[in-house]
Amino acid sequence: MKVIRNLAIVCISAVIILGITWGFTGNSFFLYRIFAPRYEQVRRTVFEQSKAYNQGMIQEIRNMQFQYVQAGDAHKSALASIILHRVADFPEDKLPTDLRSFIQKLKKEKYE
Repeated sequence: MKVIRNLAIVCISAVIILGITWGFTGNSFFLYRIFAPRYEQVRRTVFEQSKAYNQGMIQEIRNMQFQYVQAGDAHKSALASIILHRVADFPEDKLPTDLRSFIQKLKKEKYE
C-alpha cells in the first residue's frame, strides 16, 4: 500500500512540475507574442527619427535626382517612379527645399 502511495505522490509531483514548467514557458511565449511587435515598432520609429537615417535618405534622394537629371527621356519616367516610391513614406518636411520642390515636380508630372 505504501508503494502505491509513494508511486502516486511521485507521479502527481512530476505532473505538477511539468505543469509549472509549461506554465512559465507558455506564459513567456504569450508575453512575447504581445510585446515583441510593439517593441519592434518602437525600435523602427526611433530608427526613422535618427539623424543617420534622415541624412542617408536625403543623400540617396540627391543621388537619384542627379541620375534623373542626367537620364534620357526614355529613362526619366522609370526613375521618377522609383524616386516617388522611395520617398512615399518619408515626411516631406524633413527634406531640404530644393529636394521638396523636385519631388513635387515629379508628382505633378506623373499625375497629370
